[in-house]
Amino acid sequence: MSVTGQEAPALYRDPAAPLESRVRDLLSRMTLREKVGQLNQRMYGWDAYRRTPDGRFELTDALYAETERFAGLGALYGLQRADAWSGVDHAGGPGAEDGADLADLVQRHVVERSRLGIPALFVEEVPHGHMALDGTVLPVNLAAGATWDPALYERAAAHAAAELRARGGHVALVSALDIARDPRWGRTEECFGEDPYLAARFTEALVRGMQGESAEYFAADKAPVVLKHFAGQGATVGGRNSAESELGSRELHEIHLPAARAGVRAGAAAVMAAYNEVDGMPCSGNRALLTGLLRDDWGFEGLVMADGLAVDRLARITGDKVSAGALALDSGVDLSLWDEGFTHLEEAVRRGMVSEDVLDAAVARVLRLKFRLGLFERHGARTPFPAHGPDVSTALARAAVTLLRNDAGALPIPASVSRIAVLGPHSATTAHQLGDYTAPQRPGTGTSVLDGLRRLAPPGVDIRHARGCALTGDALSGIPEAVAEAAASDVAVLVLGGSSARTPETDFAANGAALTAVSEMTCGEGVDLAGLRLGKAQYALLEAVTATGTPTVVVLIQGRPHVVPDIGAALLTAWYPGPWGGRAIAEVLLGLAEPVGRLPVSVPRSAAQLPVYYNHKDIEYGGYVDESAEPLYSFGHGLSYTSFTYGPPILTGRTVEIDVTNTGRRCGRTVVQVYLRRLITSVWPRTLELCAFEGADLAPGERRTVTMTLEEDQLAQADTVEIRVAESARAALTAVPAVLHIRT
Repeated sequence: MSVTGQEAPALYRDPAAPLESRVRDLLSRMTLREKVGQLNQRMYGWDAYRRTPDGRFELTDALYAETERFAGLGALYGLQRADAWSGVDHAGGPGAEDGADLADLVQRHVVERSRLGIPALFVEEVPHGHMALDGTVLPVNLAAGATWDPALYERAAAHAAAELRARGGHVALVSALDIARDPRWGRTEECFGEDPYLAARFTEALVRGMQGESAEYFAADKAPVVLKHFAGQGATVGGRNSAESELGSRELHEIHLPAARAGVRAGAAAVMAAYNEVDGMPCSGNRALLTGLLRDDWGFEGLVMADGLAVDRLARITGDKVSAGALALDSGVDLSLWDEGFTHLEEAVRRGMVSEDVLDAAVARVLRLKFRLGLFERHGARTPFPAHGPDVSTALARAAVTLLRNDAGALPIPASVSRIAVLGPHSATTAHQLGDYTAPQRPGTGTSVLDGLRRLAPPGVDIRHARGCALTGDALSGIPEAVAEAAASDVAVLVLGGSSARTPETDFAANGAALTAVSEMTCGEGVDLAGLRLGKAQYALLEAVTATGTPTVVVLIQGRPHVVPDIGAALLTAWYPGPWGGRAIAEVLLGLAEPVGRLPVSVPRSAAQLPVYYNHKDIEYGGYVDESAEPLYSFGHGLSYTSFTYGPPILTGRTVEIDVTNTGRRCGRTVVQVYLRRLITSVWPRTLELCAFEGADLAPGERRTVTMTLEEDQLAQADTVEIRVAESARAALTAVPAVLHIRT
């Protein structure tokens, strides 16, 4: 008692107390039931509220029941999520103007229902921008990887975090760890690329951008990130979602773990255990992975979250959901997602299926994150909604546009052109530029390719349009109109591709994945392909337009590499560039911006070739009798409107220097790529391994020395290596090497 006779405030409520002391103090005051409640993220956030006829929000009986169940709430998923699965749209969901009010309403209720006043974590999807109404939609991860510019992506990630926190959200779920090894997988768009080094650099940028500088407490405009998915999910057999992963230990460590390791080193607050199994054990129940490797070997002290309903899936192994929850907790999962298994942890502890010490360690990690966010002091605090979201998204989209072929300098479109035909199913829409996991957009948001060309083309240029065909199906009725427009024009811009757009008619699995593709959906979670072809009518349209003899520029808007005949005067890909991607594409087509993107994945000639990633084992693979075994376009490939020459690489220890010269007539950007080829090594090597890269912007005639330093662990397990510097993986195969003797 104090001298005034009043009880001193609890230590955990003192913001000046050491963080770990606050965690221990609060944990010591909690009942077993309250502890278990902190590890449950059972409820869908959109079921926690409803909008009243007068426009206000009110809480639901479902939320009252959930907070009553555990005398509070550990975490709430998707309070602001809006999409076809949740059914949230602009009619009843929270927008930028009232999202923070809703979050505050829910949080005040949670704190009131908690005996100890413990606030909830609000966990949100931020796959490529906050997945909420009025959130800025960024280009998908595959487009971000195509920029080969982690610093630019870091700025975009920082903007997404600021939007999330301004809306009252706390924790961002972001795909970063999956490696695109099979483009048939519908979630290829969520990967940064096929290469572990490239993915690692973007994962670091993501963590830095969202979380800020490493510190004990998060700034008010920064958000802890949950890196998805740990581990090996990009290697599922046949490119089928959630299938098994046939991974040896070396393949797992060399290809699928470097991005996670980089994220942990950068200070990531959390990781999400993947659905797939590794060596026979699903990741959510894999103690060797989550505790042995992640915590014991790597020293990770953050939070591990299960993917949606992944804990309950473990009942297939354990026999029931009580033991499934115990297995996941004992293996290293701290926070569930929609599962029943974790709701039975109190019973599991009492039955001796898992120790209370293990439970306490998990609870401490959840509480630590809440303290680091300052939720006990400022859970109702507001930060301003950041401006210039469209500019951030457009900049990233512009840097991702990748020119794959440019016969006879067809691009940029010459100033002498007087009529341009803009054709194809992607030409006049923004709906299919957005990628999977995207909230409904307000009418008029964004810019299509047609809009961009009409706004940016020189005065007097006649821009004509015909859709030609749909993205899917074989209906050919619109092709004659498109052919007529192409034949009467100086240039045809043919915009083809795929779509991850979900509709309310989509059938969804319990975890939100698409069960069946509907309408024009050809990509996204649950939409895997046996082949890599576009809709049949798109090929007919392509052949008919190019047959007119009008120079045809093909633009691909897609979430994975599709197989497209290598015809037309030029070919570029923009992946899913976001709402304003049409403007970015138009700028490149007209020469107002340079094409600076580079391929983050190899582009196959057909699905029958797979796999075609560049960093396969260094064995003399036999070719095919019926077609080449080489990709159509290699990893790292991308053309410019100017030209560059590279001098020979100079090695000084682990430092690589190379002179780069712009030998063309325009300013441009090249991405200097350093590849390593192991010559004398203790294990069988890969043909090439990307080990460094750096973009260089050069004026015409400018020459610059680019310097990069290799990391020590990149040179492990080898006595002698070759260093090859080139503009793509394919070019590196014939580049003049510099030999580095590591051990003599």
